[in-house]
Amino acid sequence: MRRMLSTHLDFPNPQDAQAARMRLRFGPALRHWVAWRRDEVHGVLDAVEQAARAGRWCVGGLAYEAAAAFDKALLTHAPLPSVPLAWFAEYAAPLSAQADAQDGAQTPAPVHVQWQAEADDAMDRFDASIARIHEAIAAGECYQINFTQPLKGTLFGTAQDLFEALKARQPDGYVLAMRWAEQDILSLSPELFFDWDGEHLLTRPMKGTAARGADAAQDAAQAAHLRTSPKERAENVMIVDLLRNDVSRIAQPHSVQVPRLFHVEALPTLWQMTSDVTARTRAGTRLVDVFGALFPCGSITGAPKVQAMHWIKALEPEARGVYCGALGVVRPGAQQGALHATFNVPIRTLTVAADRHVRCGIGSGITASAHARAEWQEWQDKRAFIDQALPPLQVLETLALVDGAWQHAEHHLARMQASARFFGMPWNAAAASEAMATVRAAHADGWWRVRWLLGFDGHFEAQAFAMADTLQPVRLQLADRAFASAHSPLVRHKTTRRAHYAAFERQADSGVFDTILWNERGEITECTRGNICMQMDDGAWVTPAIECGLLPGVGRAFALQSGRVREAVVRVDDLPQIRAWAFVNSLRGWLDAQRVQ
Repeated sequence: MRRMLSTHLDFPNPQDAQAARMRLRFGPALRHWVAWRRDEVHGVLDAVEQAARAGRWCVGGLAYEAAAAFDKALLTHAPLPSVPLAWFAEYAAPLSAQADAQDGAQTPAPVHVQWQAEADDAMDRFDASIARIHEAIAAGECYQINFTQPLKGTLFGTAQDLFEALKARQPDGYVLAMRWAEQDILSLSPELFFDWDGEHLLTRPMKGTAARGADAAQDAAQAAHLRTSPKERAENVMIVDLLRNDVSRIAQPHSVQVPRLFHVEALPTLWQMTSDVTARTRAGTRLVDVFGALFPCGSITGAPKVQAMHWIKALEPEARGVYCGALGVVRPGAQQGALHATFNVPIRTLTVAADRHVRCGIGSGITASAHARAEWQEWQDKRAFIDQALPPLQVLETLALVDGAWQHAEHHLARMQASARFFGMPWNAAAASEAMATVRAAHADGWWRVRWLLGFDGHFEAQAFAMADTLQPVRLQLADRAFASAHSPLVRHKTTRRAHYAAFERQADSGVFDTILWNERGEITECTRGNICMQMDDGAWVTPAIECGLLPGVGRAFALQSGRVREAVVRVDDLPQIRAWAFVNSLRGWLDAQRVQ
């Protein structure tokens, strides 16, 4: 069963770091406000403001290419065909706290993103772009340009599970997930764009970055370096000056302040420097006026904004889309008829299309003192929020090697090749055969369990472990909860990504051989290390059907081909009708089993 992305908002209180976070989920929307053309953007924002002042909640945002709706001098690429310039969903209210807790209780299923490889000349093109930016700065055209590029890849799993995996590693930012037209938006942004209660305006530009250290001492040194670095401070103050100028366009005279400058914040993978710019807005200021003064945020354009955006259009190959736009909530204010708007800057933000295509922008502010290699490394540091949430994945097969003879090798290799095709891994049959011959020669005697691994680089790796006989019957326990990952695409392929199984594996001293899993419909599926067979009251042996959600093992396939078992749907409610149990996989064969209570 596919898990659909729910609208989820988890923002800190920008005014008080010690206050409770705004953790909200939303059900079906009352309506959607959408702008595909620039002349429709103002109307959408006005409708959102009216809805919030009438007591309703609106969640959504603007794409970066909406900039020209506020000022024709702000140049961008043509919008991406599938991405509206503005998109808001209107709700009567968030779901209750009880519904929120229930919705968030699901166990994330395994998920993986395979990113497209960098082109061979990627570094050369990056160096050339940085050189062009330095030439523009030297010529006096600008002081800083925020240069970015999209990462592109393919999602294996669901957007909901990808969001939960990312959020587990990046929980403290301005977090928002929602369906935007035909795309899922997953924003883990650490950066506040603005918070406005109809009178008081706060912006918090984020400029200046350092990687986290490997230990406490190195981490503290990294933070101190960021805090005192002339380059990072100069980068930050340029954007603070830009924001002060933007904010002044809608501020009451003499109300623009910078109460906090060069504040260093710890994120899971980075140290970031932020500063606060505040003001009181003029009477009669509307939401569209706030966006007109501030959008896009100067931290993701550079300075001066108009000229920096001209260079962004010249240097970047395509539209940014939601990345570097604005995402947030416009809600009822403290007083009747008032509103309160809070938006992030969508960095650390992924979009997932219906065809599983994933985009994620990465970039940095380039100044005169920037070095290409250092900026390239900063980009790698910034994408670590994805890489650390989604550990490396290899396709895995476990084969028996008995006195120098592989057991069912052709079937395992066929399954590995099918999985390689699914994940887009290169497959070299000759290299596989050669590697298997090497392992066989090194383990010519005895019974060996061989873990056969294939990575995205096409490299085969083998790990051999001595085997011993298994005492029968083996003891199996029934899982104490549903296996929520049963219908994940990653369950149908054997990989090193096993956290979803590990949560159900037996304790080493429990005396239990494995766990019997069952899906959210109450259907028995498999064990964590093999398939399950059951003898029913009528004497027939059955094994759960593929559609129940399981990894179809090689041992299971032989049992089906021999006619020893047939497929069937067996539910937990059918346990009293089960006369006998068996565990089966290619490594150990058919093992008599008994279920322990």
